[in-house]
Amino acid sequence: MGNDRYITFALAKGRLAKKTLQIFEEIGITCDEMKDESSRKLIFTNEDLKLRFFLAKATDVPTYVEYGAADIGIVGKDTILEEGRKLYEVLDLKTGNCKMCVCGPQSAKELLMHHELIRVATKYPNIAKDYFYNKKHQTVEIIKLNGSIELAPIVGLSEVIVDIVETGATLRENGLTVLEEVCPLSARMVVNEVSMKMQNERINDIITRLRKYIDEKNA
Repeated sequence: MGNDRYITFALAKGRLAKKTLQIFEEIGITCDEMKDESSRKLIFTNEDLKLRFFLAKATDVPTYVEYGAADIGIVGKDTILEEGRKLYEVLDLKTGNCKMCVCGPQSAKELLMHHELIRVATKYPNIAKDYFYNKKHQTVEIIKLNGSIELAPIVGLSEVIVDIVETGATLRENGLTVLEEVCPLSARMVVNEVSMKMQNERINDIITRLRKYIDEKNA
């Protein structure tokens, strides 16, 4: 069987994959194999529609897509910005909406206004660097962390943090607040550059159906 006849999707594991599959189901892109929670499979196939799906860690999705291991990826805008891979971002799924923000205690507001040399803790060093260096023209020291970022200003590791904010509840509980907004985030569909040319009709059909569904949902 020719590999080129399948369209392969890489989905970011977790809530986003579940949400994506619900949306796909609505537009007739189904994969019953994936509904089996106990399955140990890594790749799920819909033979009739010639579609393949696999789940990956969010940060790996853009890599799979750039290198053509997946034709299409569904992942958060934060990951796309942070990973900086070469791919086409074709659609905003308008789900998983949140914001990337600079947060910290209210007292840190002054430091941001006066372009002080401050320390910024974040899981997203590339996004933070781009924001402070290219948009604010403020020199900062960026400290990459992997765990709960809110801890950093509380224990004095950094003055502020750059992190995703959904409701802001965690910030408030820890005496922190949103000081500046970096950018809005949501789930996006990305496509491999070569696949876009080779599988143009099939991929465009998927994009069109998805766009129609999203527009109707958000009308």
